[in-house]
Amino acid sequence: MLNPDKRVVRIVRRVMPAVVSIAVTKSANEVALDLAKLSEGKRGKKTHTPAIPPEKIDAHGMVQIGGGSGFVVDSHGFILTNKHVIAESGVRYSVTLSEGNSYDANVVARDPVNDLAILKIDPRVELPVVPLGNSATLKLGESVLAFGNVLGILKNTVSKGIISGLSRAVTAQADPEAPPQEMRGLIQTDAAINVGNSGGPLVDMRGYAVGVNAATIQGTENIGFAVPVNSAKRDLDDLRKFGRIRRPLLGLRYLTISEDLRQKLGLTVPYGALVTREHSFDVAVVEGTPAAKAGIKEHDIILAWNGEKITQDKSIQDYLETANVNEEVALTVLRKGKELIVRVTLTERK
Repeated sequence: MLNPDKRVVRIVRRVMPAVVSIAVTKSANEVALDLAKLSEGKRGKKTHTPAIPPEKIDAHGMVQIGGGSGFVVDSHGFILTNKHVIAESGVRYSVTLSEGNSYDANVVARDPVNDLAILKIDPRVELPVVPLGNSATLKLGESVLAFGNVLGILKNTVSKGIISGLSRAVTAQADPEAPPQEMRGLIQTDAAINVGNSGGPLVDMRGYAVGVNAATIQGTENIGFAVPVNSAKRDLDDLRKFGRIRRPLLGLRYLTISEDLRQKLGLTVPYGALVTREHSFDVAVVEGTPAAKAGIKEHDIILAWNGEKITQDKSIQDYLETANVNEEVALTVLRKGKELIVRVTLTERK
């Protein structure tokens, strides 16, 4: 049997050539304008605008403003990463391969629900790839390796750990200015995931990617999260079949009911999803969506999805993740004390 250390070395040698560094750059003139805007006080009073150090400006007049990791999933140049790594508009994306060659990259698809994105480069040769595994078969305690580019500077970095948790839900922010995003169904690992590792592969001990490194919790150690690779496989399948990522739309806002929420609002059930607006200017059921067409109303409680309970552990969003566009779903709805079945045909999220 292969020595465990030698096994890790063998996997690293096979996977590392397919791990890439992603750079986000912007013209120096535009960066200077951005800095000038930031330097203005709250009342429009101008202050000193810091100059861009000359060494930060490349030969094309571009300045790197961000970056992360990714990995090749198709030998002809498709690269998987996080959506938050390539969320900027009006910028240039480039990919540097492990052997040092760089290519301009085009964003071909973004999946904001799962914080995933797909880039495309046009390499001169076929590229090494990371094979995709099955995240549904992961077990607690299973050993994994996290690959990436720590801080975007320390390239070709790998760390080892175990699967510490499954189906985790966290609220994450790409940066202080970005809106919070709830991420569900995540893989938790104690393998070190640092700034710059975002988008790199989380690999099992067969050398297959089982996740896409996505997030850490500030102020803690040995707690990192990855998006299950099965979500990425679905995105890739959609891209190949339809030329875009297709996600089903229901069209309502809701609160998943807990015991605390039941007591606070005086609800009659301790589970389900309460259809309600988040703010006074919102609507609970969006006009023209499948939920509206099926007759779902504000204050309804959706108890079950195709007969399965909706709970804190399995919310509507979790069921939507495995549903398909044009699929008919039977929702068990509690309305004014009476249960009824409402059939909804999901459409494509635009």
